[in-house]
Amino acid sequence: MVNEEEMNGSGNLMDFLDEPLPDVGTYEDFHTIDWLREKSRDTDRHRKITSKSKESLFEFIKGLLDAWSGWVVMLLIGLLAGTLAGVIDLAVDWMTDLKEGICLSAFWYSHEQCCWRSSETPFEDRYKCPQWQKWSELMVGQPEGASAYILNYFLYILWALTFAFLAVSLVRVFAPYACGSGIPEIKTILSGFIIRGYLGKWTLLIKTVTLVLVVSSGLSLGKEGPLVHVACCCGNLFCSLFSKYSKNEGKRREVLSAAAAAGVSVAFGAPIGGVLFSLEEVSYYFPLKTLWRSFFAALVAAFTLRSINPFGNSRLVLFYVEYHTPWYMAELFPFILLGVFGGLWGTLFIRCNIAWCRRRKTTRLGKYPVLEVIAVTAITAIIAYPNPYTRRSTSELISELFNDCGALESSQLCDYINDPNMTRTVDDIPDRPAGPGVYTAMWQLALALIFKIIITIFTFGMKIPSGLFIPSMAVGAIAGRMVGIGVEQLAYHNHDWIIFSSWCRPGADCVTPGLYAMVGAAACLGGVTRMTVSLVVIMFELTGGLEYIVPLMAAAVTSKWVADAFGKEGIYEAHIHLNGYPFLDVKDEFTHRTLATDVMRPRRGEPPLSVLTQDSMTVEDIETLIKETDYNGFPVVVSKDSERLIGFAQRRELILAIKNARKRQDGVVSNSILYFTEDQPELPTNSPHPLKLRRILNLSPFTVTDHTPMETVVDIFRKLGLRQCLVTRSGRLLGIITKKDVLRHMAQMANQDPESIMFN
Repeated sequence: MVNEEEMNGSGNLMDFLDEPLPDVGTYEDFHTIDWLREKSRDTDRHRKITSKSKESLFEFIKGLLDAWSGWVVMLLIGLLAGTLAGVIDLAVDWMTDLKEGICLSAFWYSHEQCCWRSSETPFEDRYKCPQWQKWSELMVGQPEGASAYILNYFLYILWALTFAFLAVSLVRVFAPYACGSGIPEIKTILSGFIIRGYLGKWTLLIKTVTLVLVVSSGLSLGKEGPLVHVACCCGNLFCSLFSKYSKNEGKRREVLSAAAAAGVSVAFGAPIGGVLFSLEEVSYYFPLKTLWRSFFAALVAAFTLRSINPFGNSRLVLFYVEYHTPWYMAELFPFILLGVFGGLWGTLFIRCNIAWCRRRKTTRLGKYPVLEVIAVTAITAIIAYPNPYTRRSTSELISELFNDCGALESSQLCDYINDPNMTRTVDDIPDRPAGPGVYTAMWQLALALIFKIIITIFTFGMKIPSGLFIPSMAVGAIAGRMVGIGVEQLAYHNHDWIIFSSWCRPGADCVTPGLYAMVGAAACLGGVTRMTVSLVVIMFELTGGLEYIVPLMAAAVTSKWVADAFGKEGIYEAHIHLNGYPFLDVKDEFTHRTLATDVMRPRRGEPPLSVLTQDSMTVEDIETLIKETDYNGFPVVVSKDSERLIGFAQRRELILAIKNARKRQDGVVSNSILYFTEDQPELPTNSPHPLKLRRILNLSPFTVTDHTPMETVVDIFRKLGLRQCLVTRSGRLLGIITKKDVLRHMAQMANQDPESIMFN
């Protein structure tokens, strides 16, 4: 009776592959992993460790260390991601302010830090202290006036161009993969695709440095998306320390899913939102164990960032808000309108940005990335400087738009006409008529909105690190604040209208414009990314506005409905399709009535399928077949006449096995018979030494019959993460369906170009 080990193809008779060979079981660049195989290998490894742990105390301790290695990796990812995020935040604050001036008492202080330490300024003028000087004041001794304005304007543009040029040069020379957001590629990698170097050490270093430079340059981009990429680079770095993860691509992807959660956690100070973002938006395979580990990694990362305290306010959240007025049911109508605006903006942005990126890829424009970055930076700086709302960093702008107008606020947005007889407490200021400052702010915000909408389309996708979260939120926050001020003034001047009379009495604080900005920001971010649950959680963690979940939910759902009416793809899926990555989206529905036989290869008129026979081909035959074809693997059949399926052999493993056999096994020559059976075939007496390669044979390849509906095949590819699937009829091999065949067929059924799925 054949024992279990031999049944699994791991018998040791004349099989030189008894000892593991280097690179066997690994994948080539730009190939898809086999999830089932990786899962099986991990199960075997775990079984081996469990059985060995009973042999001695040393093996038992090794088993414990192996079990704890996952938590250790999560701890390290959280610590490094949190530290890097804190350093990036501090550096961005300093370098953004460096464009306008310098702190004389300590040049490494930002404007805010410089004036914190000054005891010479009252709270109202907290940003005007003698220690901080604008460049014009430092160089020509003039803080105000036309010449001072022109000098500051010129230096603002010069600093912006310097930062942008440094960033694009570093990316181009040292780490081309450090450009962009990184989320489309991380989604593709987590679905099982291999892009070597994308999560490497150089990419981590260059992305961290250039992220500081591009955000400081004032370009319309954010650091939140790239921070997810940075965190995944940290995860990949620590995976290499543990063989459990470095030698198993499936396990590595579990770690990267948790790292993505840590990235969002430090980007927004939203650990729960980070876990949900990884689950909803990024991850392909997310078992319960990964959920716990993601939560732990996000917790450690958030704790580390809080310890560094980059915002100097002892809070983890980026835009902490404290509103003193509840929202009312009648306000749901403007909130839903903001949701509609967010959906329309998302659709407009995706279509225009993809059209521009396609133009960049297909014309000469793509050959001059440095020139493009310099041109966009120059245009951004020239237009942004005159408007105070576009000159400051986007995070500061959003923070101001979210803020409620208190008694101590000196912003133009809070320039209301006060009633001299008002005797209210500081926190309960009633609605008031808008003053000249509010009207000035309104037209400046309108110009800022148009500018942000247009410039973000051209900025996202350039050869520099560029996130989309903050620019999208800025567009929504500007629109929301303007709508909020409009509703506030309407309620103040027309409180007897039926729509206001039930909840807004004269002298009451009815409408909070900052809340509208927050809802608008969520709507626009949802319209672009199509997030829902994670978006709402990120927004309330980001602002601390827990009681405003319903308005946020209403806006997020409306923006998704409106955007989905024009197209199901979010910005990340659109960029995945633009780049031709082989990504099989779980959200896509396949409703066409085609069969496996319609998609499989070979089709009619094509040459027959390249196959291996179990015991009748020589080493030379197989080497010739490998040389003449570029397939990733070959079905193994009993004979070319019967075509009864035995298993499947990977191309890479065949090459490595034959190469190693020639080195390590005497007598293996070109006309040696190569066999995949358990027993050696009968050979003539003077024939050369045969070569047994049963160990590399997959004896249980996934098969479907030729009449299986493609709807089922697509579902199998999605849920099992297959690379290929063999098509049989009554056990006889008919053809093969690969992941790319499925993607091409889906593109064809959707009237798209099937050859767009050809990333190489």
